[in-house]
Amino acid sequence: MEDIEPFYKSAFGKNLWDKRVRKNKKMSEMKTSNPLGTEKISKLMVKFAVPSIIAMLVSALYNIVDQLFIGQAVGTLGNAATNVAFPLSTSCIAMALLFGIGGASNFNLSMGRGEKDKAACYAGNAAGLLVGSGLVLLLITQLFLTPLLKFFGAPGDVLPYAETYVRITSIGFPCLILTTGGCHLIRADGSPKMSMLCNLIGAVVNTVLDAIFVLGFRWGMAGAALATIIGQIISAAIVVVYLMHYKTVHLGRKQLKVKPEYAVKIMALGTASFFNQVAMMIVQIVLNKSLTYYGALSEYGSAIPLACAGIVMKIGQLFFSVIIGISQGTQPIESFNYGAKKYGRVREAYGLAVRLGAIISIISFAVFQLFPKQILALFGTGTDAYFKFGVKFLRVYLFFTCVNFLQPITSTFFTSIGKPQKGTFLALTRQIVFLLPLIVILPLILGIDGIMYAAPIADFLAAVIAIVMAFLEFREMEKPEQAKE
Repeated sequence: MEDIEPFYKSAFGKNLWDKRVRKNKKMSEMKTSNPLGTEKISKLMVKFAVPSIIAMLVSALYNIVDQLFIGQAVGTLGNAATNVAFPLSTSCIAMALLFGIGGASNFNLSMGRGEKDKAACYAGNAAGLLVGSGLVLLLITQLFLTPLLKFFGAPGDVLPYAETYVRITSIGFPCLILTTGGCHLIRADGSPKMSMLCNLIGAVVNTVLDAIFVLGFRWGMAGAALATIIGQIISAAIVVVYLMHYKTVHLGRKQLKVKPEYAVKIMALGTASFFNQVAMMIVQIVLNKSLTYYGALSEYGSAIPLACAGIVMKIGQLFFSVIIGISQGTQPIESFNYGAKKYGRVREAYGLAVRLGAIISIISFAVFQLFPKQILALFGTGTDAYFKFGVKFLRVYLFFTCVNFLQPITSTFFTSIGKPQKGTFLALTRQIVFLLPLIVILPLILGIDGIMYAAPIADFLAAVIAIVMAFLEFREMEKPEQAKE
């Protein structure tokens, strides 16, 4: 650089030379100060994806652990009650992802562009929105609890169990939303292990207290609910402490004050993940109503299909937690490098996520098909009719698990690179575009079996669309590189 300095100054002037020096210096500092732009992709994936997977698994285990203990202590009606309550848990996750992923994506994109002040405002505004949305959801649930549960498909014999459970667990909604969304902000700050720890501590507390309250004290649904909110409060407290000591930027009152210009952009990049969860909630409600109606017309009755479907949905959620954990682990890598225009690293991160997702999906498919009865038995005993329906439902409903990784990984990819419209559309393909109509139409022809077959058809079609959209996007991404060459 010193060799060309005299020539450059004489030809273009000292001011232009100084400007070029400052620009090169700034770019050099950006590249060396943040490992997201320089470190090996596989190493970054281990650093970010593994803690994210553990955090998502732990989050999923909150509901599963409750159902394990409730199934043993209360039985089929208790399992059906947790299934009826599940849409409210999904709504909490939806709000958490809307502001958590939206805030984290904007934070990393801003850091990749060198806009540190804006990055701090995105993180702070996201934290404020997480707390506010939790308080609103708590108030709505407490005021309209019984109508909500009836709308979610609770039969008369299941409703009292669901009311007991949700009236208590709703107190923890602000903590659940702050923990789930805040962990994305912590991960974006370069602390994926702390993100994992926040969820892990709460889950351990929940599991231990479930054993004490449900099996020891025989408190039933209320005991499981109390164990859940105590674990959530502890996790949320850890998130708050971390946000007060954020590493890369300072989060003070100025950054925490919600401003429309930041809130709109946060919601824009969190929309895909939000609508994916909302779609899941809508499908869950329609599914519950369909199972109750067509179950009453079948040999199984309404409670057995509700209980079995609840177990299968949560087992599926356990699988999706690993896949979503992988996709969330790629989010900081994809966002930063796309902001820094390092498209080769973006492609590498996405490709590695897809390969890992394929391995997990094939293993899960084998487990679901080979051991369905053993999985159901973990959640308590039942009649022959219970296991007959449950085994068939699990095998059919989760049949295309082997391709289910493509849609969430690709949807998160589009959000990560700042293209929320594509991410939102892809997030809605499986749940709204395909699964919801099929759940309504197929039972008219096949009865309760039609509900089972709706899921694998939707899974396959959503995977095909994800492949096509990803291929077209990467082909478009190659054009600037080809022109540069």
